[in-house]
Amino acid sequence: MPQYKIPNPRIFNNLKSTITHHHLKHTHSPSLQKPTNTTSKTPSKPTTSSQEHFIKHLPDTNTNTLKNLLKDPSLVPKLTHLFTLHNTNIECLAYSIVLISQIPQKESFNYIKNVISLDSFSTQDMFLALVNARKALGLKSSVMFDHWINVLCELKRADEVFKVFHLMKRWKIVPRIESCNNVLSLFVKMDYARNVWVLFAEMVKMEIVASVCTYNIMLNLLCKEGKLKKAREFVGNMEALGFRPNVVTYNTIINGYCMKRDIVRAKGVFKGMEGKGVKADEYSYGAIVSCMCKEGMLNEACELLGKMEEDGLVPSAVSFNALIDGYCNKGDIVMALRYKDEMVKRGVRPSVSTYNSIIHALVFEGKESEAEDMIEEMRKEELVPDVITYNILINGYCRSGDARKAFSLHDEMLSKGIEPTRVTYTSLINVLSKRNRMTEADNLFDKIIERGVVPDVVLFNALIDGHCANKNMERALLLLKEMDRLKVFPDEVTYNTLMQGHCRESRVEEAIALFDEMKERGIKPDFISFNTLISGYSRRGDMKEALMLRDAMLSTGFSPTLLTYNALIQGLCKNKEERLAKELYKEMISKGISPDDNTIYSLVEGIPNVDEFLANDM
Repeated sequence: MPQYKIPNPRIFNNLKSTITHHHLKHTHSPSLQKPTNTTSKTPSKPTTSSQEHFIKHLPDTNTNTLKNLLKDPSLVPKLTHLFTLHNTNIECLAYSIVLISQIPQKESFNYIKNVISLDSFSTQDMFLALVNARKALGLKSSVMFDHWINVLCELKRADEVFKVFHLMKRWKIVPRIESCNNVLSLFVKMDYARNVWVLFAEMVKMEIVASVCTYNIMLNLLCKEGKLKKAREFVGNMEALGFRPNVVTYNTIINGYCMKRDIVRAKGVFKGMEGKGVKADEYSYGAIVSCMCKEGMLNEACELLGKMEEDGLVPSAVSFNALIDGYCNKGDIVMALRYKDEMVKRGVRPSVSTYNSIIHALVFEGKESEAEDMIEEMRKEELVPDVITYNILINGYCRSGDARKAFSLHDEMLSKGIEPTRVTYTSLINVLSKRNRMTEADNLFDKIIERGVVPDVVLFNALIDGHCANKNMERALLLLKEMDRLKVFPDEVTYNTLMQGHCRESRVEEAIALFDEMKERGIKPDFISFNTLISGYSRRGDMKEALMLRDAMLSTGFSPTLLTYNALIQGLCKNKEERLAKELYKEMISKGISPDDNTIYSLVEGIPNVDEFLANDM
């Protein structure tokens, strides 16, 4: 980088005079202005040329003159306000960052963000320009680098902030611990686990003294990775170094155990923090209440909520929502509504999530009209139904076979600017399939592709199932090829559905070919796969193949089910193989599988004196 020349110091005096007389009347936030129209016929003021001259030659200005700005920081924002995109180079920007970093952080932060947003220089070039500007001004503070790091963190530019940190290390410029914590936090949020540990190790090498916040961030990473044992050890190391864990420390570990649904250890940490003199807050209680509700421990969750109130804490919407969702999943809508009313009494406003849980429970019980009443209540509370709300309602109407209402809600979504998701379309394709409206289902599928929605395996399975049920195996198999084209990987449900379609039409050999294909693709057959083929062979009377598949099923680790035995007994009875049918019936009873009407019907049809056989067996 060239050495800076020293021009006439009177330039600064002109600028200072200009700022004082023409700009102190206005308060400007530091920002880079867009270029102004230079073709205007309005004559420019005499001061403009001196301002532009100063800015153009800012890097060449006498350093003592620039230091005067440090004595009067209020002039710095007015200086940067004069900068425009067409009159500012990297040296000028570097000086402006160094100078503006000496004033309150908010103004400097916004200005640096504007500079970075220009994207007109490399990280290394700007770093070197800042180093030179700081040296020329005789400053020892490195606050400008910390500001730069913090802005990059807010902008989520992880790669750039990592470069800045390493450049600082190379130039022996030590960042503040607050800046380091911001970087660590960013990396954790972006799942850059390796970078977190590399940065933490570099901090130790640079002798940057960590804070409790630093350790909490590292604990958060360990808990996200499910390494709870290491997290507990980390807390021990933290205490050995003289750091006292705070409520955030314990909440992080409690939340880690709750994510793994280990409520026993979560409660252990909760009790341990009280023993250490750290008072639990609403987040401590909330995490355990939520975990208890997911595990169906609703009575215990209610008791803990009561203890929370005894401690003078108001349960948050998250805690109430957890209880409401827990009761909804249990089918106890009355209790769910009671807790919603309790929320309101405590001054906690129900959220869209609150209503979604209740609406889902109502729809699941087939109470669509009551669900619609909840939607109306939401609107009165000025809560806007979201995509989840609509998906719940659409799925409910599709399950009840009301395609008209389901598509009406789909159209309403679009009119309100809410984009339907794959979940929405899967429900709609299901209802069309049930109504044998496969042409409409295919047309809807084409529209989904046109809208840029990539179907997932569940959506494909719904469409394939519709075509198989409607005996259009050709189209179903074409959809399997379409999955490969779109790189959507089929699963065991895909192949089971296709095999069932072939077996319904007695094409068991084609089903066997699909069975072999799924194994070749690394998809493990399940008990439904085996039952489908056993049923297919049994219906055709090919009992030797059916029994061989039963043996293969056992060797794979699957136990025969009621469906397996029914299929085999039915086939044997049709073939008049009375002895084998009786043996399988006895085997079935010995394994604790109770026969159903289909079992008895097959025996009645195929075995003489069946009443005597059944009476003796009992």
